[in-house]
Amino acid sequence: MAPGAAPALKHLAQNGAAEAIHVENLHKKFGELHVLKGVSLSARDGEVIAIIGGSGSGKSTLLRCINCLENPTSGIIRVNGEEIKLKADSHGHTVPADRKQIERIRSKLGMVFQNFNLWSHMTLIENVIEVPVHVLGVKREVAIAEAEKLLTRVGLAEKRDVYPAYLSGGQQQRAAIARALAINPRVMLFDEPTSALDPELVGEVLKVIGDLAREGRTMVLVTHEMKFAREVATHVVYLYNGLVEEEGPPEQIFGAPKSERLKQFIRNIG
Repeated sequence: MAPGAAPALKHLAQNGAAEAIHVENLHKKFGELHVLKGVSLSARDGEVIAIIGGSGSGKSTLLRCINCLENPTSGIIRVNGEEIKLKADSHGHTVPADRKQIERIRSKLGMVFQNFNLWSHMTLIENVIEVPVHVLGVKREVAIAEAEKLLTRVGLAEKRDVYPAYLSGGQQQRAAIARALAINPRVMLFDEPTSALDPELVGEVLKVIGDLAREGRTMVLVTHEMKFAREVATHVVYLYNGLVEEEGPPEQIFGAPKSERLKQFIRNIG
């Protein structure tokens, strides 16, 4: 196992809940670029794992590997106890061994991206019901009823028939959260959900995510909002150059960091 692979699993002993996400000794290469170099990470039910680190540390790549949007070069990923099966193609590249498994895995993961990724030709209500109706086979009237509840939950009930182009960035991101919740995921994955927002809109999105955390929603959150991470995370992982440099509870990571790199990172962003 690569250096740094085992320590990121230590916090599991402190939580008796079922394991929702398990990443072990994960490597990812893009040609000659070695982005992830043996990362391990786990999230049990009810945990909020915040992943922090500088640009190019591998944070978003890790999240995309968990959601099967990138294929890891090597390592283990388990979602809800099920290990993602991979194989080498004719060119030696790692690819999914079972496409149906990938679809099943993704149905347990709600993903919220940096740039909203709403379907521009659909209204908000249509965005939220699209996957439940056309992928999961939920009856349309049932999906609409649930979507209306979710849009109310994120403060967008009156915008149900509006197209994304007529919304602010904060409203679009809140709609994207509602869409991700519509599949009733085991885990929510957030990839820098506020990085594309104007500063005055960040708070409204963080409030929705914070509410989900307080409800006990299991989340893995890549963020540059350190104050927010300190408030909502149960465990923080600091990535540096594709490795777990340090990890632990937020009071340790932000209040008493051990790594000189982490100390410098916190000083720089503070």
